Amino acid sequence: MLLIPAIDLKDGLCVQLRQGIMESATVYSADPGAMATHWVEAGARRLHVVDLDGAFAGTPINRAPVRRIVEAAGTVPVQVGGGIRDLETARSYLELGVSQIITGTSAVEDPDFLATLAATFPGRVILGLDARDGRLATRGWATVNEVDAVAFASAVTAELFAIVYTDIGRDGMLAGVNVAATRRMALAAPVPIIASGGVRSLDDLRAILDLGLGPDRILGAISGSALYEGTLDFEVAQRWLKSRQPPADDPDG
Repeated sequence: MLLIPAIDLKDGLCVQLRQGIMESATVYSADPGAMATHWVEAGARRLHVVDLDGAFAGTPINRAPVRRIVEAAGTVPVQVGGGIRDLETARSYLELGVSQIITGTSAVEDPDFLATLAATFPGRVILGLDARDGRLATRGWATVNEVDAVAFASAVTAELFAIVYTDIGRDGMLAGVNVAATRRMALAAPVPIIASGGVRSLDDLRAILDLGLGPDRILGAISGSALYEGTLDFEVAQRWLKSRQPPADDPDG
C-alpha cells in the first residue's frame, strides 16, 4: 500500500484546509516545487496534487505550480485534480507530464463524461469521490448531492486507474480514517481505492491494512495534515509499510 503525500495549492502556495473550507487554509510552503522534491527525497512513490482554486473556479488556476511539481517529481507519478471538467483540460495536464488526472464534479454530474474521459485516456483517469455522511459533494465540496457514494462507485467503468475516496468531515481534522466507509467503497468499486481524509498516525494505516483487502482493492492512502503537522512521520511509515507487505510488482506499473 502506498502512502501518498498531498500537496494542495491555493494562490500558488502549499496549504492544508480543514473540511475543505478555503478560509481555514494553513500555509506550509511558498515553493510547491521544493515541497515535491522534499517528498520525493523522502521516498514518496506517488504525489497527490489538488488545485483548490481550480476546484472552486471550475478551471485550473495553479497550472504553473503544478508544472514545477511535475518537473521536481521526475519519474515519480503525480496525480492532479481541481477544475478538470473537460477533455481538453485533461489532455493539457497529461501533456504537461501528469501521470493521472482526477475528476470529480463533472463525473458525478455527468457520468457519460466520465465514461468518455476514461475511454479517451484509459488508465490515466482517477475518479475523485468526496462524501459527507455518505453523500457525494461537488464543486469544491460546496454542493452536497443526494447521490450515494458507494452506489456511484459500484457503477463506474473499469478503465479508470483508481478512485480517490475522501471523507470530507475528517479531511484536515486529524480525526482518523473512516475505515468502515473505505471498506464499503473498496468492495463495491471495480477499480482500486485510494483512501483520503483523516489520516492521523500509523494506527490509521494499520487499520486500513488490517482490512486485508490487498492493493488491488486499496492502492494507497493520502496524507496531508498529519505529515505537515508531524503526527505521522513519512519515512517511519514507509519503512513500516514495507515491512508489512511481501515483495510485489510496483502497483504503478
